[in-house]
Amino acid sequence: MADITLPIPGRPYVIVTATREKSVLDLSRLEIEDLYKLHGALLFRGFPTTLDQFGAFTGQFCATSVFNEGPDRRMLDGERNIQSVDAGSDPFQLHPELSREPWKPDVCFFCCQQPPTSGGATTICDGTELVRELPAGLRDALAKRKLMYIQAAPPHVLEFWLGTSEPTDQQLRNPPANCPYVFRRAPTGQAIRIFIRPVFHTPMFATDPAFGNFLLFARFQNSISNFPVLDDGKPVPEPWLQAIKAVGDRLSAPVEWQAGDLLMLDNTRFMHGRTAIQNADERLIASYFGYLKFAVPNPDEPADPIWRRETFRPPARIAP
Repeated sequence: MADITLPIPGRPYVIVTATREKSVLDLSRLEIEDLYKLHGALLFRGFPTTLDQFGAFTGQFCATSVFNEGPDRRMLDGERNIQSVDAGSDPFQLHPELSREPWKPDVCFFCCQQPPTSGGATTICDGTELVRELPAGLRDALAKRKLMYIQAAPPHVLEFWLGTSEPTDQQLRNPPANCPYVFRRAPTGQAIRIFIRPVFHTPMFATDPAFGNFLLFARFQNSISNFPVLDDGKPVPEPWLQAIKAVGDRLSAPVEWQAGDLLMLDNTRFMHGRTAIQNADERLIASYFGYLKFAVPNPDEPADPIWRRETFRPPARIAP
């Protein structure tokens, strides 16, 4: 095995540094799994990881993957569902990947094909540590609450999940067992889709509760206050959001990219973001969002979800 440097305060990820290995594929899959389950964030450095090697590496751990329909991504390898990360130069708020959807992936892989000259670090934050560092009163209040993600259900979404673009009220009330949404009819007659998740959840390979949802990105990146909302239908209070953001910002640690770096991140435990980039054209980071072969069943998912059976391409997203 390569040299292993365990996490320290201020750097919550393991660093796996190449020694005699010629490729990241020379590493022991089982040893990587053990490190991943224990620490949740692994940075592989000193391996000249090509796009082909990146695809082969992710295939060792994932049974399926999800296509991220974000508009600012490029497809780098269609056969292996490898995309670029979001383009642009602005900083990104902390978020788990695709936490705005019920099919949030288990794991994120990022591979630096070309690092920027300045800026563009990927920031990561351990959601379990964030919960521990919250003010006690806020932590106790949030532990009792759930988040509702409420969006319109346009015809193409209804067709995808219900098999018809014009469902009856009975069909809305009785979706298939593997559908991740609850459907309702709004007073206007429009169909809406809803999924619910706890504010704090238990990560796949940890026992302490974690914070990892769309709240920070929605409020501080997209300036949206009503997606998601609390289980009583009200927006999350601004003082709560500001307190959560302050702790997340304090705990965030940068990964300053070097060419060939590969980051493996537990998306059920860690959030990630990025710092501002001076020249976005210089930065090329490949990404892959997958569902693990060794996944622990998620009680919030429906039985036999489609994203764990095949590479999943969801119906086109409609902004909330």
